[in-house]
Amino acid sequence: MTSFTTTIRLAAVLGAVGVGLGAFGAHGLAPRLAALGHVATWETAARYHLLHAVVLLVIGVWQQQRSNQPNLSRAVWCFALGIGFFSGSLYALSLTGARWLGPVTPIGGVLFIIGWLLLARAATATPTDPAA
Repeated sequence: MTSFTTTIRLAAVLGAVGVGLGAFGAHGLAPRLAALGHVATWETAARYHLLHAVVLLVIGVWQQQRSNQPNLSRAVWCFALGIGFFSGSLYALSLTGARWLGPVTPIGGVLFIIGWLLLARAATATPTDPAA
């Protein structure tokens, strides 16, 4: 199970990387992304990356209050892996144009969905529910 400090650290690192990649795409890579026609793809990757980094931060705070909920830890890993698969594949696709990366992206999307459903389960569980 992930501790709240691990989750918050992960959120902070992923947030910092997301801001850096978003800025790099908007400035340093802008001409290349425009030439490849992948500006919107990069922006989508950065948006989902940062959104889920913020969600990880919220989960970390939640874990601090209710650390005995395994579904929160499961959600952490779904969101972190989702960022890797979803945003990572879109970043790589944007830079390389490698179409084979397209089928990787939905894996990340499914992980995001599972993470959100795990949060719903954790929110509806009583504090003593071992399935939470």
